[in-house]
Amino acid sequence: MLELQTPVQFVKGVGPGRARDLAAKNIHTVEDLLYTLPYRYEDRTRFCRVSDLQPGTKTSILVEVSTARLTATRKNRLKIFNLAARDKTGLIRCKWFHSEYLYQRKIFRRGQQVIFHGKFELDPYSAGSLQVINPEFEILDQAVPVQGSIDMGRIVPVYEAARGLGTRTLRRLIHTVLSELSGVPETLPMAVLERHDLMDRRAALQESHFPSAETRGEDLAARRTPALFRLIFEELFLLEVGVRWKRRLARKLRGMPFRIDPGLRRAAGKFLPFRPTRAQERVLDEMAEDMRQPTPMNRLLQGDVGCGKTVVALQAGAMAVENGAQVAFMAPTEILAEQHHLYARRLFATSGYRIGLLTGGLKRAERNRLLEELSHGRLQLLIGTHALLEPDVSFQRLGLAIIDEQHRFGVRQRFNLMKKGVHPHTLVMTATPIPRTLSMTLYGDLDVSVIDEMPPNRSPVKTHLLDDLKRSRAYRFVADQVRNGRQVYVLCPLIEESEKLDLRPARKIFEQLQGEIFPDFRVDLLHGRLKSAEKEAVMQRFAGGQSDILVSTTVIEVGMDVANATVMLIEHAERFGLAQLHQLRGRVGRGREPSYCLLMQGSRTIGPEASQRLNCLRETTDGFVIAEKDLEIRGPGEFFGTRQSGLPTLRVAHLLRDRRILETARREAACLVDNVESQTSLGQWAAGLSSGWQARYGLVGVG
Repeated sequence: MLELQTPVQFVKGVGPGRARDLAAKNIHTVEDLLYTLPYRYEDRTRFCRVSDLQPGTKTSILVEVSTARLTATRKNRLKIFNLAARDKTGLIRCKWFHSEYLYQRKIFRRGQQVIFHGKFELDPYSAGSLQVINPEFEILDQAVPVQGSIDMGRIVPVYEAARGLGTRTLRRLIHTVLSELSGVPETLPMAVLERHDLMDRRAALQESHFPSAETRGEDLAARRTPALFRLIFEELFLLEVGVRWKRRLARKLRGMPFRIDPGLRRAAGKFLPFRPTRAQERVLDEMAEDMRQPTPMNRLLQGDVGCGKTVVALQAGAMAVENGAQVAFMAPTEILAEQHHLYARRLFATSGYRIGLLTGGLKRAERNRLLEELSHGRLQLLIGTHALLEPDVSFQRLGLAIIDEQHRFGVRQRFNLMKKGVHPHTLVMTATPIPRTLSMTLYGDLDVSVIDEMPPNRSPVKTHLLDDLKRSRAYRFVADQVRNGRQVYVLCPLIEESEKLDLRPARKIFEQLQGEIFPDFRVDLLHGRLKSAEKEAVMQRFAGGQSDILVSTTVIEVGMDVANATVMLIEHAERFGLAQLHQLRGRVGRGREPSYCLLMQGSRTIGPEASQRLNCLRETTDGFVIAEKDLEIRGPGEFFGTRQSGLPTLRVAHLLRDRRILETARREAACLVDNVESQTSLGQWAAGLSSGWQARYGLVGVG
């Protein structure tokens, strides 16, 4: 008999080879396999007949292969794998292009019974005929009768392939596991099960893979069957218990309380180059209140591009330094770290604070000198990249850790920086707005502050979508801006030309602009392959007004703050994500002059998803609206980057689709963790979970 923690290698039909293929999809145990749920279901109690197909319909058909052969177009000799198949009512054509035909060529034979699933359209080369491009398919085993089959005559689960393991193989393996499984321990407290009338775990797993005949197709598609609901709730509940428990443990730590009185606030505030906005003052008050407590501050600072997060963070740094503590300020890129270093030196020019910059490109002698000053407490503020996490970086009295662009780092990296001191206060910042419900999950162990007000005298950025036919018009506009004393960014997705991608590279655009388009203007080039000193020199020239046009890759996505720059021209804008485009647009509009973002499409026809991104950016500058849309388009996993955010990869739940379930799960988790009388039972319950589940959801400290 199989148990949940049985290595998947010992399931009948797996073995060492297939176990390696499954491991590539993070499937190591029987439990992992059972939580690999179907991504869709097919009702194979009946199929659409070929004669009933309508153009634009997405459905499944059961047909017999008539012919299967490789052809090539006359014009450009493009190779196409053509397959013709029929049922009793008519014939359909299936086509595969490019490299995919090589696999199809090996497996299709005349007379095979095949299920095809895809979107059926009119064939432009055969009047009145229908075709399907790159369909999903499953070749049936004709030796197995339909009655009693797990592939036919029922609602059938369809799985994503795992390397060499197709959906039929996975279906058989999971069916075998479910039939041989000895027992399934419960993961949810009995009171929670009863309160929400949830299905037991064993039945939920069975029904989620092999739904009973009366299950409605629309409920399966919406993931709202009782079985799927229970598994979604389970995953979100355990996640929320882990988040809540980490928060509880953090509140028990003893940190470094700071003396923060009106005199110190005035001393720290004297460095501000402008009067702070009401939102900045509110956030500073929240941080000051945190830092005067014996419990370490753990705060997330959210704010749109250009709202003034950095100056607020440095004010918190000044309060720490005035209390005799040191400050670590970690940024994800060298360019951003260099920008923060320059800004901090300007801000604290009259303070007497010693400020250092630590990046991977620092020479050994300079690095050693810097680390010696740091360890002896002679350096108050150290700004750097991941280099701050190196073992030889030692602070004498780290009191505040600041992490910029938190979503670029993992939770583990945040904790590794905090370990450089004895429970220092921690401030993490992000310019990627996150809907409140989701931020409570993503950063549930942190208190959240939001700067929801832009500094005065900032001009809104007007965004225009252009194609190559309007390039000359765009260049004339750029020339007018430069002649009026303004500066311009030209953003490119690549440094050099690529054989695989038909994109205009930065180096080529730089040479063209410098030599042909704008020979009278000062054009500079910035990219990630330049040495640190070269990048610094380029940025200084642009910031100081010694260059008019800066051609760059995405190294300027964060950190560049040049108030005189009024135009951001983005080449191949359809290649960038929505959040990234919003960040890039945020490099302009930092002064009083009207500013513009020109989105240049690389081709006149772009996909629907790219079109959604560009239109959203054109219609709004509200970062929270953009974040919601980005989340909707990309989904939570891509939006957050689960490895970067520290969230476990959700196997069943979807943070956007399942928001209401998430709220319920959060309430139940809070009830469980926060009820003092239930701490003993909480520990007993968590100890009953497998070690894999405890580690996955952060429940190790509970059990």
